[in-house]
Amino acid sequence: MSQLQRIAIAPSQLQNQQILLTKEQQHYLGHVLRLREGDRFIAMDGKGKWWLAQLATEQARVLETLTVETELPVSITLMVALPKGNAFDEVVRCCTELGVACIAPVLSDRTLLKPSPQKLERWRRIATEAAEQSERSFVPTILEPVAFNAVTANVTTQRYICQARGEYPHLKNVINPASTEMIIATGPEGGWTEKEIENAIATGFQPVSLGRRILRAVTAPVVALTLISAGCEV
Repeated sequence: MSQLQRIAIAPSQLQNQQILLTKEQQHYLGHVLRLREGDRFIAMDGKGKWWLAQLATEQARVLETLTVETELPVSITLMVALPKGNAFDEVVRCCTELGVACIAPVLSDRTLLKPSPQKLERWRRIATEAAEQSERSFVPTILEPVAFNAVTANVTTQRYICQARGEYPHLKNVINPASTEMIIATGPEGGWTEKEIENAIATGFQPVSLGRRILRAVTAPVVALTLISAGCEV
């Protein structure tokens, strides 16, 4: 089954054991993936459901519902201060592969980028592609960019903020393997400001370290996700 091609569908496309394919999906399956009528593929709705399907002309027939256990036992929301240029593309791709549930792009005091709506569409498309490639059951939610301080005011779950400098406990030493949900925030180039750290602590964030080296803004989220998955997936 791992060799079958996978595509993401909207839940509304599934009707009476038939998947109504869009023109784009028909083109992708037939002309890009070179599938023919009668060939099988895997459809996933991005919400945890997978189906083995058989291609027909403008639709596909559901053959069976699949059980796939590829998700982390903990739901991770990653708050990432937006880096420069298109570097966030790779953050979305890598963290989707690593199992993140939700990515919240945030604008920090040192963020220079003000992303366009087209960027958000691009990130969501990258997340869908990465979820397909890594055989995930879920496509991560990509939220609209908001100010970091606006987000921290509404957070209530277990949460950590990664800080490059200072005497803070290492993330791997504070992770509770029994956690079912957590939030982790990683900063921009140049790091969080002292005021941002103070505000985060005031709203319940625990400052943590990712190691003795100074990591780039695009590296820190990947390291954080790797540590959490290593601690919780065993």
